[in-house]
Amino acid sequence: MAATETKQAAPTLLAAAQAGDSGAFADLVAPHRQSLHLHCYRMLASVEEAEEALQETLLRAWRSLGGYQERAPLLHWLHRIATTTCLKAITARGRRPATLAEVSHLQPYPDRLLDRVDPADAVELRESVRLAFVAALQLLPATQRAVLILREVLCWSSAEVAEFLDSSVPAVNSALQRARATLRSADPPRQPTLEAYDREIAERFIASWRHLDLDALAALLREDAILRMPPEPVEIVGRDAVCRFFATTPAEGRLDRIHLVATAANGQPALAAYLPDATDTCQGYGIMVLTTTPAGIAEITGFPDQALFEWFGLPQESALLR
Repeated sequence: MAATETKQAAPTLLAAAQAGDSGAFADLVAPHRQSLHLHCYRMLASVEEAEEALQETLLRAWRSLGGYQERAPLLHWLHRIATTTCLKAITARGRRPATLAEVSHLQPYPDRLLDRVDPADAVELRESVRLAFVAALQLLPATQRAVLILREVLCWSSAEVAEFLDSSVPAVNSALQRARATLRSADPPRQPTLEAYDREIAERFIASWRHLDLDALAALLREDAILRMPPEPVEIVGRDAVCRFFATTPAEGRLDRIHLVATAANGQPALAAYLPDATDTCQGYGIMVLTTTPAGIAEITGFPDQALFEWFGLPQESALLR
C-alpha cells in the first residue's frame, strides 16, 4: 500500500487493528518500521539488536494497542515503546563502554536501508547515523542517550521527554547539556565531503589494495588516521601504524588475496572484503567503513562478521574475481 493511501486509511486501519485484525495492524505500522528501526539502531548501535528491539516494540504495541487513545501521533507513541524497549536492552548489557574502542557491539548500518527514507530527509538523517556519532552515543548513560536522541534527532520538546521519562524539564535540559559535552569530545564535528569524493576515495583504496601499493594506500590516510575493529578493543593510531598493520596482518600482508567490493554504510563509503579459500571461492570476511574528510581518511572501522553481508544485500560467497 502506498504511503499516501496508508495515511488516508489510518483511522480505518487503527479501528480494525484495535478490534483484533493483525493484518490491519501490519499495514498500520508499515510506514513507521524504518523510522523505528533507525531509532533502535541509534540507541543500541547494532543492526541485529535493532531488529530484535523493533520486533519486541511491535509485539508490545500490538498487545497494548487497545490503550492507544490518539492523544499523540501513532509514530510518537511507537517511539515511546521503542525507547523503553531499548533502555531495557541497554540495562541488560551491563557495563557501559568508557572509550570508543570498547564499543564492542557496534555494527554498521547499510545504506540500502537508509535509501528507503524520504529524499527530503536524507541529508539530516544520514548525519544522525554517522558511525562515529552512533559509536559516541554508546558512551552516554542510557537516559542521557535517550534524551539526546529524542530531543535532537526526533525533535521532541523537553516537556514531552520529561513526561515520558517521569522527570522534570530542568533535569532533561541538564541531561541534554551533559550529553552534548560528551559528544563534543568523542565525536568532533564532521567536515562535509561530497559523494563523488567518497566514491573516488573508495575506488583509490580498492586499487591500492589490489596492487599492494602501500604508499598509495598511505597517501589516502590522514596522518592521525585511526583503525578500529569491533568487537575487539583494538585502536591503531597513526598513518604509519595503520599501514604496518595492513602490510603484515590481513592475509599475512597479501592484500591482493583479499577482494574488496564497494558498498556504503551509515551514509559513508564502505568496502566488503572477500577472502578466497582453497577452491578459489571468495568467502565473505567483513565490512570496512571509511570516515572521510577533505584531508583524507580519518577512520577505518572494520567489522569481521560474515553475518553482516545479508544486511548489505551481498552474497556471502562468490566466484573468485580476477
